Amino acid sequence: MSGAAKSQESWLRDLVSLTKPGVTRMTALTTLGGAWLAPGVDWSSAIAVVVGSSLAVASASAFNMWWERGTDPLMSRTRNRPVAAKRMSPGKAFAFASCLGALSLVLLALATNPLTTLLAALSIFLYVCVYTPLKYRTPLALVIGAVPGAAPPLLGWVGVTGTLDAGALALFAILFVWQMPHFLAITIYRKQEMAKGGIRAVSVVRGDRVAKLQALAWAILLVPVSLLPTLIGVTGLLYGVCALLISMIFLGWTCTGLWSAKPAPWARSLFFASLLYLPALIAAMAIDVCI
Repeated sequence: MSGAAKSQESWLRDLVSLTKPGVTRMTALTTLGGAWLAPGVDWSSAIAVVVGSSLAVASASAFNMWWERGTDPLMSRTRNRPVAAKRMSPGKAFAFASCLGALSLVLLALATNPLTTLLAALSIFLYVCVYTPLKYRTPLALVIGAVPGAAPPLLGWVGVTGTLDAGALALFAILFVWQMPHFLAITIYRKQEMAKGGIRAVSVVRGDRVAKLQALAWAILLVPVSLLPTLIGVTGLLYGVCALLISMIFLGWTCTGLWSAKPAPWARSLFFASLLYLPALIAAMAIDVCI
C-alpha cells in the first residue's frame, strides 16, 4: 500500500472514531428496539429513524471531541482521539460533526415526522451545549447527560407512531435509569483520570462510597422501571419475568460493591455487567413481541 493510500485510510479511520462507533452501534440497537415495539410499525420509517438517530448520536459525539480537545490529552483513554492527538484540525472535526447533524435532521424530517426531528435536535443540543460543559462544573451533569442518552428508543417509537405516549416514555425511563449505575461505575474506575481532566464526577467530588450508594439506589429503581412495558401492556408476561430476573441479578451485583475492598475492579465488573444487561433486556422484549 502506498503512503498516500495509508494516509487516506488513517484519515477515514479517524473520521469513524469521531463518531464513537461503540456508542453509535448501541444507539442503533436501542432505536430499533423502540421502533420494533411501537404499534403499527412501518419498516420504512423504522429504518429511517434508526439511521437518522445514529447520525444524530455520531454528530453529538464528534462535537463532543471537538469541544474537549483541550482536556482529552490529559486522560489516557481519550488522549489518542483524532483532535486531541492533533491528527485532525478542530475546524475539520467541527465541519464533520455539523454535516452529520444536518444530514440526521434532514433525513428525519423527510422520512419520519416533525416531533422526531425536534427530539433529535434537542438531544444533540443537550449533549453538546449543556452536558459537555457542565460535567466540568457539577456531578449533576451525569443526570442531565442521561436525558439525551436515553433518547434513542424514544426516537424509535416516536419515529414510527408520531406520538409521545406512555410506551415511548417507558422505554425512555428504562434507558435513563440504566445509564446511572453504568456511568457511575465508569467514574469509580476512571476516577484518577477524570480528576486529572477536571471532570467533576461523583467519585471525584464526593468519593467512591457515595458513588457506590448512588449506583445502588439507581439499580434498585431499575427493577420496577424495567417492568413498565409489561405493566402498561406494551409487552407480555414473558418479558416481565425476564426483566425482573435480569434486573434482580444486576441489583445483586451492584450490592456487592458496598463491601468490596477494591472499588476499581468491582466498578469495572459492574460496567461490563451493565453492557450485558441492556442487550439482554432488548432481546427479551423482541422475543416477547414475536411469540
